[in-house]
Amino acid sequence: MKKMNYAEPIIDTYNAVVGTMVAVLSYVLGEHWILFVAFLLLNVADWLTGWMKSRMAGKENSSKGWKGVLKKLGYWLMVLVAFGASTIFIEIGNTIGVDLQITTLLGWFVLASLLINEIRSILENFVEAGFNVPVILVKGLEVADKVVNKDNEGK
Repeated sequence: MKKMNYAEPIIDTYNAVVGTMVAVLSYVLGEHWILFVAFLLLNVADWLTGWMKSRMAGKENSSKGWKGVLKKLGYWLMVLVAFGASTIFIEIGNTIGVDLQITTLLGWFVLASLLINEIRSILENFVEAGFNVPVILVKGLEVADKVVNKDNEGK
């Protein structure tokens, strides 16, 4: 008589759920869905570290917390507008016979800039809360921010 392995149904269920989630995310957000999930997780981490910093300083404020949530929603709207605008430009290009696929970079630059912003904000929250943040992280993000958000130096 074969012994029943009780872990198998749990593992099968876990695999089915995770596989379904990945398939849905890939369908909705495309092959680079992980970047959007990472952005969402960074949004949550930034909000939590901001709350933690405020709590440790005794400056908790529900109004500021709500503003933070609205700010995160605004970031998502920026990403939506950037990718939506590039989709519109590509469609217009298809209509008039001009290849405007390059406009997709608009969405990716916005997302990259916001990802860097979220990571920097999390690190700032840690610093302000009194944590010892490795200098390499802070300096590395400054460099990345400068590369992604280059200003025209000739102005």
